[in-house]
Amino acid sequence: MPNNQGAADAAVIHEAFQELGQSTKAWPFEEARKLVERVKKRGKEGDEVLFETGYGPSGLPHIGTFGEVARTTMVRQAFHILMPDTPTRLLCFSDDMDGFRKVPTNVPNQEMLAGHLNKPLSQVPDPFGTHDSFGLHNNARLRDFLDSFGFDYEFASATDYYKAGRFDDALRLVLEKFDDILDIMLPTLRQERRGTYSPILPISPVSGEVVYVPLLERDPVKGTVVFEDPTNNNERTEVSITGGHCKLQWKADWAMRWSALKVDYEMAGKDLIDSVKLSNKICRVLGVQPPDGFNYELFLDENGEKISKSRGNGLTIDDWLRYASPESLQLFMYQSPRKAKRLFFDVIPKNVDDYLSHLAAYHDLEPKAQLTNPTWHIHNGNPPAHDVPISYSLLLNLVSASHSDDPAVLWGFIQNYAPDATPENHPRLDDLVGYAINYFNDFVKPNKSYRAVTDAERPAFEALVAQLEEADPHASAKDLQSGVYEIGKTHEFENLRDWFKALYEVLLGESQGPRFGSFIALYGVKETAALIRRALAGEDLTKA
Repeated sequence: MPNNQGAADAAVIHEAFQELGQSTKAWPFEEARKLVERVKKRGKEGDEVLFETGYGPSGLPHIGTFGEVARTTMVRQAFHILMPDTPTRLLCFSDDMDGFRKVPTNVPNQEMLAGHLNKPLSQVPDPFGTHDSFGLHNNARLRDFLDSFGFDYEFASATDYYKAGRFDDALRLVLEKFDDILDIMLPTLRQERRGTYSPILPISPVSGEVVYVPLLERDPVKGTVVFEDPTNNNERTEVSITGGHCKLQWKADWAMRWSALKVDYEMAGKDLIDSVKLSNKICRVLGVQPPDGFNYELFLDENGEKISKSRGNGLTIDDWLRYASPESLQLFMYQSPRKAKRLFFDVIPKNVDDYLSHLAAYHDLEPKAQLTNPTWHIHNGNPPAHDVPISYSLLLNLVSASHSDDPAVLWGFIQNYAPDATPENHPRLDDLVGYAINYFNDFVKPNKSYRAVTDAERPAFEALVAQLEEADPHASAKDLQSGVYEIGKTHEFENLRDWFKALYEVLLGESQGPRFGSFIALYGVKETAALIRRALAGEDLTKA
């Protein structure tokens, strides 16, 4: 029997969010409201709204590529709240017809790849040997990852669309409007480039390369162009612009695709602001309103430089998922999309703990506040219950102090803190244990630096160990923290931060750490006392 009451409750919740979504400052709703106005202006509110993201498979997909899909999905679900009766689609479009201009530094068989420059990416052999082309390999990598997140999307290949004739009508229109498009593009080019620029790029029938040459003749009626083929002794060659025999320069290509597919929304990086403006103008020449969207800031590597597929700097998708949950990555994408952010390994722990904090708070919030909580957008309006009682940073310190990367050993400590927790009834916490082990071994352990207790600090450490040896083994983290705090006050540290910093540096080999009372409760009262005794005796704490 259907649960009619449950369906009715869901409808009421949806209606409440629909009303609150009109005023919330959450950026996906701000974007969705712009799109609602677009739909209303065209007067066809029941027509499908098409969201699009683009991917250039000239290199392995990186987190920036994923971020565009994740953020667009957040706007799409906010739009669905505001206009629930309007169907939507998300198209992830791969520009695998683009010419292969540069060999990435982070792939194998570089010499082989260098022999296929300027061919469409879908015609370049796969250096990994797993697919029929480099473009197909990178497309598959992206799709596997998007599928693992459960994104609702359709994948599209430029090669498939060009060769199947899905762009033929739009390409003929480009040929008709060739001079108008030149009028838009030429003023933006260097003087020496203006004489050779063409928005239409033939593909040599001899070499298979995308050739960047001026067109000698154009025939809009026949739908053909004539050029001198530099890969075939400059022989005069005529090809059709349809059926995959030509492709467009990318700004014109972008505009043509918007026009042909009637794209309503596509965001782009800040580095493409000028390109978006030019493509918008070309799209209007083709008789279609350009899509809405916004320009997000770029991700930076550890040196503050833009991450790049070809250079392979910054994090890969697989990197992040070795050390943290998918939801923490989505949180990174949600937060401050118009602000440049470092995308390196050291941002991972904070994003994990921030995600857990937002999730813990969500279900106690009023609906208006729920819409500004990132987990609403990460979980498509339905965040799960919070069931992870321990922070990621605390788990990292547990791995450090226990000198164990055995999950079973770590769970023994965890049950000091949360007696009823098991890997079976807390699978997300069990995942977090695995992430913490990986992160600790790869990044924390190589950089740990323990120091000895100073003479000035020794009385405070001795007082703490004496207190712990008399304490209730089941004392709460709050009570333990209070005890540590009072010892710091009693021994007159000029700044209590110096007391806690001393604890971290001496016992954990780091200058920062979690609330120390929480660490004691997790690691164990008696175990922490024994750890301090070893430090006071000058033992090597890097060994179990």
